[in-house]
Amino acid sequence: MASQGLARVLAAVLGGQGVSVHGYDSEPAGEPPAPARLRKNVCYVVLAVFLNEQEAKKECRGSWYLPAGRMEPGETIVEALQREVKEEAGLYCEPLTLLSVEERGPSWIRFVFLAQATGGILKTPKEADAESLQAGWYPRSSLPTPLRAQDILHLVELAARYRQQARHPLLLPQELPCSLVCQRLVATFTNVQTVWVLVGTEGMPHLPITACGFSPMEQRGGIKMAILRLLQECLTLHHLAVETKGLLGLQHLGKDHADGICLNVLVTVAFRNPGMQSEPPKVRGENFFWWKVMEEDLQSQLLQRLQESSVVPINR
Repeated sequence: MASQGLARVLAAVLGGQGVSVHGYDSEPAGEPPAPARLRKNVCYVVLAVFLNEQEAKKECRGSWYLPAGRMEPGETIVEALQREVKEEAGLYCEPLTLLSVEERGPSWIRFVFLAQATGGILKTPKEADAESLQAGWYPRSSLPTPLRAQDILHLVELAARYRQQARHPLLLPQELPCSLVCQRLVATFTNVQTVWVLVGTEGMPHLPITACGFSPMEQRGGIKMAILRLLQECLTLHHLAVETKGLLGLQHLGKDHADGICLNVLVTVAFRNPGMQSEPPKVRGENFFWWKVMEEDLQSQLLQRLQESSVVPINR
């Protein structure tokens, strides 16, 4: 029964669906982590890239930039995206997929979307306000100047590459409440065509969740610090290589002061010197174990995601 429940949860996570957060397997040392609160200890930014049928790009603001801005308390991620695009560009829009997640530690996270315009009229200089001065469509090869920052250039190319050949399935945020900034790990160990997944045992067997902290160390190290902290609690890491491959799903609600997010991330664990090692590394203690994935469909999905890096990139 435990294996069947794990299989259902893993299938949901691989499908980009949300799974409720009921607790945390790892928390920062010291005081319990404070709930995430926009404008107080976290800042989430939304950004949209639009490609029209000729693959031109839309951007806006006095020094030109992609439509972007900070989320407000009480908003979902999609609501924030739609508000910012309407305020800055004059357009109504629908997000198509999350393109990337960028972070500067748990307190600053930016969600980059590929979106499509569904209505509205491009903002003109006569409609200039505190949000933006105007908006326009431009060829990717001839962007307007000056740009407010160069960081959007790779996002435009990322969107163009995704339109040409999608590396990951369409992915949109799932509206589920979460009090902290946390990550649900699909931590894998592979050997030829066999895949093991790390499982937490407290309560019902589950994919482990690690809470991000706001200490200077965790801010400097980025959100990967929370992953390493959890793995250090159950594995001997000095002889292991740990890599965060990317995002499988994103959960956030924003209502009723639930400003936390849960990032469902795909992680690989491997021996630095594989040798004859064919089994996953030994787990210390009783709070975790390696679950051998026997379902052929789940196994093939995991291998495909791993081999093709079929995930939303997380950049720092």
